Amino acid sequence: MNNTAGSETSNNTESNNAMQLGQPSQPYDLFIVGGGINGAGIARDASGRGLSVALCEKDDIASGTSSRSGKLVHGGLRYLEYYEFRLVREALIEREVLLESAPHIIWPMRFVLPHNKNDRPAWLVRLGLFLYDHLGGRKRLPPTRALNLRSAPEGTPLQEQYKRGFEYSDCWVDDSRLVVLNLVDATERGATLYNRTAFTGARRHNGLWQIDLAGSNGKPVTVYAKGLVNAAGPWVNDIIDNLPAADAGESSDKRVRLVKGSHIITKKFWQGDHAYLIQNHDKRVIFVNPYEDDYALIGTTDIPHDGSADTVQADADEIQYLIDCVNRYFASQLSTDDVVRTFSGVRPLYDDNAANPSAVTRDYVFDVNHSDNNDTPLLSIFGGKITTYRKLAEHALEKLTPFYPSMTAAWTRGAALPGGAIADADFDRFLAQQQQSYSWLDHATLHHLARHYGDRLGQVIGNATSTAQLGQQFGPCFYEAEARYLQTHEWATEPEDFLQRRSKHGLHMTAQQREAFARWCESEQAQPLSA
Repeated sequence: MNNTAGSETSNNTESNNAMQLGQPSQPYDLFIVGGGINGAGIARDASGRGLSVALCEKDDIASGTSSRSGKLVHGGLRYLEYYEFRLVREALIEREVLLESAPHIIWPMRFVLPHNKNDRPAWLVRLGLFLYDHLGGRKRLPPTRALNLRSAPEGTPLQEQYKRGFEYSDCWVDDSRLVVLNLVDATERGATLYNRTAFTGARRHNGLWQIDLAGSNGKPVTVYAKGLVNAAGPWVNDIIDNLPAADAGESSDKRVRLVKGSHIITKKFWQGDHAYLIQNHDKRVIFVNPYEDDYALIGTTDIPHDGSADTVQADADEIQYLIDCVNRYFASQLSTDDVVRTFSGVRPLYDDNAANPSAVTRDYVFDVNHSDNNDTPLLSIFGGKITTYRKLAEHALEKLTPFYPSMTAAWTRGAALPGGAIADADFDRFLAQQQQSYSWLDHATLHHLARHYGDRLGQVIGNATSTAQLGQQFGPCFYEAEARYLQTHEWATEPEDFLQRRSKHGLHMTAQQREAFARWCESEQAQPLSA
C-alpha cells in the first residue's frame, strides 16, 4: 500500500481539478467508480485504513439516486412484511450509529401512523412496531406509543374517520450532504476525487487495472490501480458491460432491477415537526414529511423503470397517485396546483425476481472477481440503501481484505463525519452555544449554517463580525461566504451544486434570485480555483 498516488491532490481544492493534474505518478490501491453514497462511504473507509484511493463520478457527486431519496435514515418498517429481519436489524443499529456521527445533518423525527381498518389490521401494525422498537437495540430514540387521534394534536389535520393511530421514531437525513461529507473526509485522509469525470473503460494489464477516464473538457486520462470497485448504482451493469468479458467475471451474471421512486413537494399543511406514514389502497406506504421548515415532502412511488437512469422525472400518474393517497387521510385536500416541485430517482435494487417492485429486496449483494494470480480484484455492488451505507462499506472492505493484507481495521463506527463532532450529539445545545458566539447573526441564517456545517460553521463564517462581511446576499440565509466555502471545500461549480445538492437554498429563492446566482457562477469570481 502507499499514499503517494493521491498525494498531489490530497486537499479538496486540488481534488476538484484532479483531471488537470494528469496521470498520478504511482498506481492507486483502490479506484472507485461512482460518487453516490456507497462509493463515498467506501472511499472514506478505505482511506482511513491506509489505502491510496481515488473515486470518479461522471456528473456531480450525489447527483443521482443519492440526492433523490426520501431523505430518511430508517430501519424500513414495511420490510418486516417481507421477512427482511437481518436488513431491518442492521438498519436500525446503523440509525443510531449515524445519528451520533452526524447530528447536524441527521436528526430524530416522530412518525404518526393513522390506522385504517380497511388496510393492515391493528394487531399486525402493533406487532411490527414492537419488533421495530426492539430489533436494533434502540438507545436514543423514544419508543412507539398509541394515539387517540380525536384528542391528540397529531390528529388535527386528519379526517374525522381516523380515530386511532401510532407514533414511532426514525431519523431524517440530508442525503446529498451525507455523500459530500463522506468524500470531504476521504479527501482529507488522502483520497483523490475525479468529479465530473466519466469512466470510459478498464482492463487488467501487467498486474494492475488500467482505467480510462474522460473529464468534462473531453481530455482522456489513464490511471492505474490494484483494485477496482464498481459502485455505480443504477449504472453498475453498464460498467460491467464496458469491461472485457474476461475481466467482468461472474459479475456479468448479476443484474440490478431499476425502480423509479418519485416525490412531490407542497407547502406544509399541518402544525408540528412530526411526519405521517399513510397507506394507499394498494397497501403501499407513503411518507408525508416536514421539509425545509414550511414545505412537505411526499413520497415515494415504486415504478419499474426500463429506460435510462440519467433522465427520470415524475409523470402525471405518479403525481396523482401521491395526491390521492394524501387526500385519503387529510382534511386539507391537495391538487396538482399545490405541487411546488417534483423529483425522481432510480433505485438500483438487486434483482431477486420478485414480482412486486415493492417486494424487491433492499439488501445488498457483492460480487468479487479477481485474476488467476489472486490479484487485481473487481468488486461490484448490487443494491443497498442509504441507511446501511457505512456497514456496506465495511463489508465491502472485508471482501477486499485478502488483496490488501496490510490494510488496517474498521474504524468508522464512532467516528464523526466532518462537522459532526458535537458533544453528546446534542444539536440544540450546540446551536445555543453558537448563538452566543455569533450573536450578530440572525437565528435563521445561523441555524442553516449549523445544520449544514456543524462544528465547521466557523470555517464558513471566517473572520466576519457582521452580515455585511459575509459578502453578497443571494437569497434568504445565503451569502457569498457560504458559496465560496462550497466552491473551495466541497467541489461546487454549477448553480445546481450550490442550490440543490450542497444546500436547498434554491427552494427558498425567487426565480430572479436564482438567475442572479447563476450569473454569479458564470462570472470570473465563481470559477474553480486552480490547482
